[in-house]
Amino acid sequence: MSSRHEGSGALPYRQSRATPDQVRGRPLAGSAVAPSERVRVKRLHERGHYDAETIHPILDAMPICSVGYVFNGSPYVTPTLQWREGGHIYWHGSSASRMLEAVAEAEVCVTVTIMDGFVLARSAFHHSANYRSVMVLGTARKITDRDEKEARLKVFVDSLFPGRWDMLRPMNAQEFKATTVMSLPLAEASAKIRTGGPKDDEEDYKLPIWAGVVPLHMQIGGPIADKLNLAGLAPPAHVTGVKLG
Repeated sequence: MSSRHEGSGALPYRQSRATPDQVRGRPLAGSAVAPSERVRVKRLHERGHYDAETIHPILDAMPICSVGYVFNGSPYVTPTLQWREGGHIYWHGSSASRMLEAVAEAEVCVTVTIMDGFVLARSAFHHSANYRSVMVLGTARKITDRDEKEARLKVFVDSLFPGRWDMLRPMNAQEFKATTVMSLPLAEASAKIRTGGPKDDEEDYKLPIWAGVVPLHMQIGGPIADKLNLAGLAPPAHVTGVKLG
């Protein structure tokens, strides 16, 4: 199976800032198909993108997603960690999770959003935000094969912290049993992106009101060692070099 790195070997979060100027709206490649009406961006349609070159970097840049599903007739949205390999996204959790029980072989809606800044205009109405977002619809699949589950979890850990999986104590049978991994194809997905400054009414540009963008960035701090670490252990490179966004 192709990986999220797709041959680069680089940490995916270091190549994430896709903007409308960098993409051309091509259909998703590989296993994906042209977007359906369900994911087509209708309001401000010019902000919509359906190509892998736009969608994949957004998914790679934000590990937290929201999974929407129906359980016992009621709607729920659960935040969780996600990762991408090729044309699929994956997430995992406890085998006792209500969400994972509900979404197996069921229709779900998964969203990822990165906020890049506040947009301050000359009127309250035209205030906005710069963002990159992805919405994926489809049928979630529960991974039951142990080897496939282990392979997916290894990619998850190593995509965040390259090389860490092989340093860890191997998972035991009970831990595999207690962990569920879900898969969702990117066959029905869209991105919506806003960049740039405010768009005011023409007459408002004459007003003596400051307008512009206040950028917003996600930042990782320095590692904090567990107080129970063995003496003399220094943080490995894959811990000190992580970047997001």
